[in-house]
Amino acid sequence: MSSDLGLVAVLPYPFWIGVLLLNIAFIVALRGDAAGPARRLVMLWLIVALVLVLFGTAAFVTDVPRGEVAFRHLGVADALTNSQGINPRIDAYFNWPAFFALLATVLQATGLDPIAVALWAPVLNMGLWLAALGVLVRYLTSDPRRRWLVLWIFCLGNWQDQDYLSPQAFGFFLYLVVVALIIGPLAARPSEFRGFRRADLAAWWRGRTPADPRPAHRVSALAVTLLLVTVICASHQLTPFMVLIALTALTLTGRLWPSRLPLITAVILGLWLAFPASTFLAGHPPLLDAGIPAALEANVVDRLSGSAGHVIVVQVRIVLTLVLWALAVAGAVRDWRSGRLDLRVVLLAVTPLLLFPVQLYGGEMLIRVSLFALPFIAFQACSVLLPTGGSTRPSFRAAGVLVLTGFLLAVLTVTGRFGNAQYDVFTDGEIAAVAAVQRFAPPGSAIISAAHPTPWRSEAYLEHRYRTIDDLCRNDLATATCGPLVYDYARRNPAGAVVLLTRSSKASLVLQGASSAGGLAELEAWLSSQDGVELAFGNADARAYRVTP
Repeated sequence: MSSDLGLVAVLPYPFWIGVLLLNIAFIVALRGDAAGPARRLVMLWLIVALVLVLFGTAAFVTDVPRGEVAFRHLGVADALTNSQGINPRIDAYFNWPAFFALLATVLQATGLDPIAVALWAPVLNMGLWLAALGVLVRYLTSDPRRRWLVLWIFCLGNWQDQDYLSPQAFGFFLYLVVVALIIGPLAARPSEFRGFRRADLAAWWRGRTPADPRPAHRVSALAVTLLLVTVICASHQLTPFMVLIALTALTLTGRLWPSRLPLITAVILGLWLAFPASTFLAGHPPLLDAGIPAALEANVVDRLSGSAGHVIVVQVRIVLTLVLWALAVAGAVRDWRSGRLDLRVVLLAVTPLLLFPVQLYGGEMLIRVSLFALPFIAFQACSVLLPTGGSTRPSFRAAGVLVLTGFLLAVLTVTGRFGNAQYDVFTDGEIAAVAAVQRFAPPGSAIISAAHPTPWRSEAYLEHRYRTIDDLCRNDLATATCGPLVYDYARRNPAGAVVLLTRSSKASLVLQGASSAGGLAELEAWLSSQDGVELAFGNADARAYRVTP
């Protein structure tokens, strides 16, 4: 992948023709006839085709998963399988181990190839997300056309690339299930709101009634919700707070029947943070860098740097997000004017923004916020994309607008989602280099890569000290300052070290503006000329240097 625009620069035109035809076929099926859209089986097959085109294409052309983190997560699961217990001092993953324990159990029980599981994880996770979202929207609308269009827009707007093998993908699926439960069997019907006086508020609160009149269903739904909340708290750092915010917002507006559920969730979350996750939190105060200026700098300003193509990709992601939110706002205004605005959808779309200034989350908080808002942004956008008359069949003109909108969203999503393909798509040569390093690096040695996009740590997660040149040099990669830091760190390690320089790790530094190709070549030449440094492995995409202590 030679273009810094990513996959969009190399896709052939038949791919885009196929995407356009797929949108046309979906809109034709969505129009159906006067009775409604096409049969469920037809709509399902079209959505499956879209998922395979947008999220499964890579699995058909390569046997290497995208992104470094998927490899790392396999390594954590492998470490849990081979260890006698969970040591929270290792890193953050071992403070929230539930997902990795489940992954290790599944891999052991089924005998599946871990790499194949990571390769197909985006398709599997999208399937789970869509299944949960399909149940959720049935509680929000009875219009079948709107339900199908929500799923379609959700796919077309999913540029965040969080569906890889990860606790986030697992947590988001559970989040959608919890939301489906709290707007379904656990929902409440609020009474008429008369004002903010204490007597009026008390009457409004007492006048609530359960949406589901069957006590047994509510009790079983509550039990499942509490179980899922516990699993979420043990699996991921961020998702429990999203759950808590959603529960609190629906409770305060009288839309949730078990009014103490937010309090119980807060207690479960607090207990997990106070005990199992206390080791991590002791060194990482959650509000350390809170504030809107810091959040904007980490999530927006710092990302708008690097090569021209990389900046364009980031700008496309921003434009896509703004387009979706603009459609949702227009839909909300339209619903409000017609008296059909659903407050639950608005709350679930906007409340994730409350977490944006609270935690930087490695500069990814805005990505996660947009992901959690996306299902409800997609739902609200349908109000402006479909006729106002409930399940009215879209006109030919409206259908044409839907086709163009869908195709535009697809182009933007593919550009934004795969814009980092130059460094998050790995070659066979890089995989071979990592395998070779794992063979000749002795236990306890340090393995130093140029930057984090490296397909490593899927095995021997606890046997080596993994570092990157980017981290060791604190973003100052000039040879005069960075070279001695890396060399001294490698020589001081008693078991020795290996410096691994791969095509993807170097490309990430160049694209994001941290260094240049010439600067990295100079740094490598300096390191390779030092005493005790020898070339141990090399191919067209990677070189590994052994450093003796």
